[in-house]
Amino acid sequence: MTDYQSKIYGLVLSGGKSTRMGNDKGLIDYHGIPQREHLYNLLNEVCDKTFLSVRDEQKDKLTENFDCIVDENKYRGPLDGILSAHAKHPNVAWLVLACDLPLINAKSITALIAKRDITKVATSYATKESNLPEPLVAIWEPAGLEKAISYMKTAGSSCPRKFLINSDAKLVHPEQDVVLHNANSLEEYEFALSKINK
Repeated sequence: MTDYQSKIYGLVLSGGKSTRMGNDKGLIDYHGIPQREHLYNLLNEVCDKTFLSVRDEQKDKLTENFDCIVDENKYRGPLDGILSAHAKHPNVAWLVLACDLPLINAKSITALIAKRDITKVATSYATKESNLPEPLVAIWEPAGLEKAISYMKTAGSSCPRKFLINSDAKLVHPEQDVVLHNANSLEEYEFALSKINK
């Protein structure tokens, strides 16, 4: 494995509009600090560098000391943030976390890294229940992201899960599916809080 192949940069996706939640999911406080900062800190512990993925209008509002990558708006959906990061640093793998993952923890992230397969397009978590890739809890390899660019140019869908389902991705199951819980609504937020406060 060459040096650049071994490098993993972290990316916290926080550029979504949070329409279902009603307020910015990256600013929700589950762990004593805004969620995007919590995830940024988790990735910073295990990645060579970490970045916050943001929309252009968000960047000026950031008061924290984050390294940011602004969405280039070349693509649709969350792949826009991931591929914008790839454009800035095309020779590294990206460990991507969506900001709506309040139950993900350092142990789960470390376990994903330990099972990384650089010969696949990505190493992705999948729940045992669905066995479907979770593209926003995944390590995307440079070659995989190049394939994603081609996919976005021709596919009718911008769904990163569909891309991974139809690609050679490695799936990894967490010890407990609940760590992959997405909090996109008030009900899901309250469920996450109930788990955190146990």
